[in-house]
Amino acid sequence: MSDIWDWEKAWDVLPKLLEGLVITVAATVLGMVIASILGLVLAMAMRTPTRWVTAPLKLVIDFIRMTPLLVQLVFVYLLSPPWLPPFTIGFIVLGIHYATYMSEVYRAGIEAVPKGQWEAATALNMSRGRTWGAVILPQAIRKTLPGLGNYAISMFKETPFLFAITVVEMYAAAQSFGANTFSYTEALTMVGLLFLVVSYPTSLLVRRMEIRFA
Repeated sequence: MSDIWDWEKAWDVLPKLLEGLVITVAATVLGMVIASILGLVLAMAMRTPTRWVTAPLKLVIDFIRMTPLLVQLVFVYLLSPPWLPPFTIGFIVLGIHYATYMSEVYRAGIEAVPKGQWEAATALNMSRGRTWGAVILPQAIRKTLPGLGNYAISMFKETPFLFAITVVEMYAAAQSFGANTFSYTEALTMVGLLFLVVSYPTSLLVRRMEIRFA
């Protein structure tokens, strides 16, 4: 058993992995802020009747969805100015990438609002901005929360791609430890456990939200 697993090395790597976990969680939170806001903007922009707006947006959204996140990270990293930190590049690319998916979640939530709500707002002579802010969006966002939660978990699990742009998150920290000690099993196993410790409670919360808002 000692040839396969060394508890001493597992405890040695843990502090470095916890430092990487902080970076991983920070990238996920900042990426989700961008994705949540930009996704809503994209969903509302795609509802405009002007094809001069929707056609280019659809082209950009499809391009981002159909290219791998890893390729996008490396491409933006290579084209970015040297003064821009890799971590900043990482969470911005994560946010934009997932915004294209979240826009569909928002679109579905907006379309799920009964037409009677729109008609009632019109009958009350509410402005378009107040109709969106006070009537439509509160109901739509409430319906989309479980979907947004699932994407947050997916983003968290894809943060290891940040190693490609020199961000030392959990996976990169484990790889560095393994390269120095030739003990990859302990480091990568601990990474998997830390991902599970964070992801599993979040998935339970999302599941409860799905049941509550069903």
